[in-house]
Amino acid sequence: MRRWCVGSISGLGIEVEFSGVENVPANGAFVYCSNHQSLVDILVLGAVLPGDYKWAAKRSLMNIPFLGWHLRLAGHVPVDRGGGAKAAAEVIDRFSAVLKAGKPLLIFPEGTRTVDGKLKDFKAGAFKAAVQGNAPVVPVVLDGTFHMMSKGAVSAGTRATVVRVRIGEPIPLPPDGNAEERVAGLAARTRAVVLDMLSEIRSEDTETSPST
Repeated sequence: MRRWCVGSISGLGIEVEFSGVENVPANGAFVYCSNHQSLVDILVLGAVLPGDYKWAAKRSLMNIPFLGWHLRLAGHVPVDRGGGAKAAAEVIDRFSAVLKAGKPLLIFPEGTRTVDGKLKDFKAGAFKAAVQGNAPVVPVVLDGTFHMMSKGAVSAGTRATVVRVRIGEPIPLPPDGNAEERVAGLAARTRAVVLDMLSEIRSEDTETSPST
């Protein structure tokens, strides 16, 4: 999977600037939580994130030639959006099973790609699984893919681009409260950290861009 993702982003002319690998836990289960700008995010993160992790991928992606076949064969987790409470509970059970097996999990907690480049609200599923599995959350931010297969686009475009990916320090589980309170607190804390990291990356990009 990693080799295929590396080859794919190279073919698309994407250069990745990657930092924060020292923040990835050396072993055990954890949940990568990343913002989601574009379908290309899957290729970018697949090329650089360390660990034998499983993806939470929209079920329709499983039907895309090559990409979907790889996702299915590698045992990644299909997610049924709009399937109601029963489907949502089944997805959380699948997430929990990955974590109980000691595997990291990668989730886009916004649930879908942003339509305007801004960070959307986070859904609870990833954080319910983290609390149930007693697994820390590792925040991930990427920036630079929004113009490439963003929501509603039909192609990845042709111009070369630099994508920045940064991994933050693990976020421990809230120690107090009932399960619902801990899930809500973890989701709020993670979104705040991801938002800060995204702002930081964009600020650095502005500072390093040549003036016109």
